[in-house]
Amino acid sequence: MVKDILNDTVVFSYDAERELIPASVLKTVTTASALEILGEQFRYGTDILYDGIIQDGILEGNIYIRGSGDPTLGSYETGADRDKVLREWVRSIKSAGIRTITGSVIADERVFDTEGISMKMMREDMGSYYGQGSYGINIFDNRYTLFLRTNSSDVQPEIIKTEPEIPSIQFHNYLTTNNSNKDSMYITGFPFSNERMLYGTVPSHRFDYQQKGDIPDPALFLAQYLSKLLEKDSILLAGTPTSYRRNIQNNNFVNQDYKTIITTYSESLKEIVRITNHKSHNLYADALLKTVGLSSDLHLSSFENGVQVVKKKWDDKGINTSSLWMYDGCGLATTDKLTAAFLCDMLSYMYTKSPVSKIFVESLPRTGVEGTVANFLRGSKLHGKARLKSGSMSRVRSYAGYVMDDNKTYAIAIIVNNFSCTQAQIRMDIERLVLSLF
Repeated sequence: MVKDILNDTVVFSYDAERELIPASVLKTVTTASALEILGEQFRYGTDILYDGIIQDGILEGNIYIRGSGDPTLGSYETGADRDKVLREWVRSIKSAGIRTITGSVIADERVFDTEGISMKMMREDMGSYYGQGSYGINIFDNRYTLFLRTNSSDVQPEIIKTEPEIPSIQFHNYLTTNNSNKDSMYITGFPFSNERMLYGTVPSHRFDYQQKGDIPDPALFLAQYLSKLLEKDSILLAGTPTSYRRNIQNNNFVNQDYKTIITTYSESLKEIVRITNHKSHNLYADALLKTVGLSSDLHLSSFENGVQVVKKKWDDKGINTSSLWMYDGCGLATTDKLTAAFLCDMLSYMYTKSPVSKIFVESLPRTGVEGTVANFLRGSKLHGKARLKSGSMSRVRSYAGYVMDDNKTYAIAIIVNNFSCTQAQIRMDIERLVLSLF
């Protein structure tokens, strides 16, 4: 569908009411909803707390990391030093006069449930760097880099290390090497499980071949990571790092009288939404959906709460959501469905009526210039004249956003499912369609 926004008229439509899998185009719904509900200046806060008493440099108690679901903590996408915030926490703990801790570092991730990833996600996405779960505590984009050495062809590559080091992770290596320079490698595994399976083939004769995977338990990992930084800075720890989830399972968590040492804040939502749409960041999108769900009193799962809040938001704006089926915020769930007509209605509202219109529109990357559409329409008459979010997965290709042409602005949504050609071919066909329309 193509819609003249200012005149509110449809200038082209084909099968626009069919419910289809949108892939990452669903992020336009998530980010628009988050901006509308939370506001552009919303920031996540992470608290460093303690219980007990501090006397003569000894904390008779524990250090707590209380998360708010911030997906940007130590994120590679913000351009900041990965450990900057954590070093600030260490300095603040020392400034509080703490030199010895009789208890543990405990990560408190209870703001969201433990579901992590959508129940509708495919197995091939579980354990991958792009299919990482979103939790009440997230760190380093919830991903690690696995380093492999592939000396020769048709042999099993050697596992060298992970960066950062993930304590207790166990890899079952079913990989082989090839001379074709092709990578068909999968890292698969479930949330909270330290077992990861390595399948497929990787190029041979590589000294440090790299593949990314998801951190199985980000909250526990952060507690362990901060404990190491504290010990490195000569702060003694008696207890073993742990998390709220693990303590609850062991009937070992009691709410205490907490005292705040420091609270650190994320970038504003304006910047988080820009990164989400430019980079198509799945963790950011899922965290945003769960965050808007915190206002719900339905007591469903974190994902379900978010979906209900989003649907009510657009229904209240007069946009029919009967064709909107969301099971996550990022679009990885293959049961996510929507129509081109719904997308154009939402995009039209965001452009003409939303108080955060400019921020949302500018969060979408320019075609031929940046983000995931840097090569789309490059060198054409629409080079840099459209702002689109792209989406792709197996036999799915989609685009949605705005086209600026002849001093007019159009909302556009294109969703293709079940094609039998290659992704490159369908992209070129979509380009030809768009250029023929404008």
